[in-house]
Amino acid sequence: MGARSFLLPDLGEGLTEAELISWSVGPGDTVELNQVIAEVETAKASVELPSPYAGTVVALHVEAGSTVEVGTPIIDIGDGQDEAVPDAAVPTAAVPPAEAADEAPTEVSTAPPATNGHEATGEGRVPVPVLVGYGVTGETAGRRGRRPATGSMADAAPSDHPAPSADSSRPLAAPPVRFLARQEGIDLADVPPTGPHGEVTREDVTAYLDRNAHPADTAPLDASARETRTPIKGVRKHTADAMVRSAFTAPHVTEFVTVDVTPTMELLDRLRESRHLAGVRITPLVLVAKAVLAAVRRNPSLNSAWDEETREIVTKHYVNLGIAAATPRGLMVPNVKDADRMSLRDLAVALADLTAVAKEGKTGPRDLEDGTITITNVGVFGVDAGTPILNPGEAAILCMGAIRRQPWEFEGEIALRQVTTLAVSFDHRLVDGEQGSRFLADVAAMLSDPVALVALG
Repeated sequence: MGARSFLLPDLGEGLTEAELISWSVGPGDTVELNQVIAEVETAKASVELPSPYAGTVVALHVEAGSTVEVGTPIIDIGDGQDEAVPDAAVPTAAVPPAEAADEAPTEVSTAPPATNGHEATGEGRVPVPVLVGYGVTGETAGRRGRRPATGSMADAAPSDHPAPSADSSRPLAAPPVRFLARQEGIDLADVPPTGPHGEVTREDVTAYLDRNAHPADTAPLDASARETRTPIKGVRKHTADAMVRSAFTAPHVTEFVTVDVTPTMELLDRLRESRHLAGVRITPLVLVAKAVLAAVRRNPSLNSAWDEETREIVTKHYVNLGIAAATPRGLMVPNVKDADRMSLRDLAVALADLTAVAKEGKTGPRDLEDGTITITNVGVFGVDAGTPILNPGEAAILCMGAIRRQPWEFEGEIALRQVTTLAVSFDHRLVDGEQGSRFLADVAAMLSDPVALVALG
């Protein structure tokens, strides 16, 4: 049947390009259907690419670290019959997308995915297409995938061994280690490897950083060492573009209120001791989120969007609650779908899972789509307040500052109370001053007196 080219698919929301972070296979390797062959990073998330074919890798067309346009051939996979694998494991010249179009998979499989997070194997294998724009055709779906040859990368967990490099001159390192090196501006070729297979480990990168953090005073100063230039791409590029669009498209208004949240913090202590919430991490953010959800019900304009094409205000009758998270890949705003329908327990679990996945850099595109209102917590950095910029497409964002013990008037006397400052930025096309003020006042009232969370909610 010959080799078939796999074109970089549309990874969601019409994104036009992605950076190929690393290959998990090389020329001559045997791959199974839906086996992960590469990791790519888009403007939204890091994604693992599964193979749409079973067979033998004939050629890699793109080097790791390259930015690739959607529709570009990235790998050729043969059916194992009469394929000639190049002697040198280097990427071959990419053919134009038009020439490979006939070989590109274009159908999206409608077969259900395997359960429990595992692929089906052997006869009756269930294809699990996870990306937009490609899938497994009926012909391929019935084939038995080949088992990888002994000692191939498919036998090892990706986190334990480095992916084979398409360029033999590039140092060996696992994808997480390459990511760390990029974040720190380190060329892996400069790092002495100590791994059992000659690869650079995370410890090697950390040790290299420590050695170079305080260079000797007598060392000559290289002019290039006075500056570091980092290419803007992936999530950081998307965030920068989105914030500029938001700041210069939506007329922002920001309002502040300082509130005594001592009763909320006392309630928090009681909830943490409740047997009904055993094993659930309850944080101030969870109660702030509950207050925001209740305030949105009373002030729905804060949960709306501006449709420029139709010149209409679209009010959402559901809340996909976004939580701004600082991650190694930059600022991300994953959201909890239908948060307004969740109990306190379910909301706490969902927020914990969402932030944990974000901090690991594993947030998927679906978690970043369709947010309706956002909370950003600058208090975790010890900051008292801020003027947040709207997440594009949303009407409002609430900024939560640090909670501090400070003198405060309480029952006619000065006492030490736990106080915080809240700020809300809103799109003045969608929300007028009265609506924005009422929303912020409702959130503050519920946090200063948690009974109001029940009464107003």
